[in-house]
Amino acid sequence: MHWGTFLQTAGFDGFIPAAMRAAVYRGSGTVSVEEIPTPAIGRGEILVRVESCGICHTDLKKIEYNLLPPPRIYGHETAGAVVAVGEGVRAFSIGDRVVVFHHVPCGTCFYCRKKLYAQCDQYKRVGVTAGFEPAGGGFSQYVRVMDWIVERGVEKIPDGVPFDIACLVEPVNTCLKAVVQADPQRDETVLILGQGPIGLLFTMLVHRLGSTVVATDTISARRELSVRAGAAECWDPRAVSLRDKIFNITKKRGADLVIVAASAPELARDAIACSRPGSRILFFAQTSDKERIEVSGADICVGERVLFGSYSASVDLQRQSAELVFSGELPVENLISHRIPLNQISAGFQLALHPDAKSLKIIVQPQRWSE
Repeated sequence: MHWGTFLQTAGFDGFIPAAMRAAVYRGSGTVSVEEIPTPAIGRGEILVRVESCGICHTDLKKIEYNLLPPPRIYGHETAGAVVAVGEGVRAFSIGDRVVVFHHVPCGTCFYCRKKLYAQCDQYKRVGVTAGFEPAGGGFSQYVRVMDWIVERGVEKIPDGVPFDIACLVEPVNTCLKAVVQADPQRDETVLILGQGPIGLLFTMLVHRLGSTVVATDTISARRELSVRAGAAECWDPRAVSLRDKIFNITKKRGADLVIVAASAPELARDAIACSRPGSRILFFAQTSDKERIEVSGADICVGERVLFGSYSASVDLQRQSAELVFSGELPVENLISHRIPLNQISAGFQLALHPDAKSLKIIVQPQRWSE
């Protein structure tokens, strides 16, 4: 495609470079910031200049465990501005500020009819790329958004909402989907294991439904923020008997619902020990096939517990999740601890994998560059 002719036709008088910077996964846990061609778009597609992209542990696991063959450009919590539109695009114009989802289901297959969208074959096709095999692409300066994503997977950002806030719509959607599936009730006690950015989103979402939320985390600042986000109490699991705390709150019954929002192997054991017979246990952070969950068969069968998982976002909740963020009903700005330029992304990955006392959500700003 000839960019000059296309952009003139689109009515755009700005400048799109022929090359851009991107953080490219090269295998063996290695990511390097390189100059690569800016992606061209076709009919029904849009080009988005990426302003903010959150670092997600799902992508970190793919890099750390080499789960997918290189080269790829990861990053899927993407917010930016439309800088080019393909022929036939009517819903979006140059200059629109948008949040981009990288998956959209077909809506008609067996799994879609069951609302198990993440199992749909089309959903598993990533529809946003900065180059190479599509993998989200948000850790780059520009992304190409394919036609089926343009049709159903892009939300406009209202004026006044910063890109750093808007890029959290996708993780809010994934947590909201899990909460809808878990269906916490007002008279229930919900234990959330882990109060990183995802665990804190769960605390906010469950609290707003009226359930009693209690939580755990090893970092004191996260425990303090958990209480501000709606937890009745948040404990350091190394300093207390978690089971005794839960049984004291629930009159020796145990938690009605446990959400495992971190991937430490001992958390499955804690979830069983702290939950009542007939409880539900949601595994949310166990996304690598290298992770193992070991529990007693009797704890499930005799104890009549329900163990289940939730993965990725729901197109049914896309608009609601956007409104929760854009309206400020969920104070997601409290989750952002770091904003980093693209050339510091490796340090951002390490901080996300090994958080310090103050780190929470780390946002990459691909248009920034520090010398």
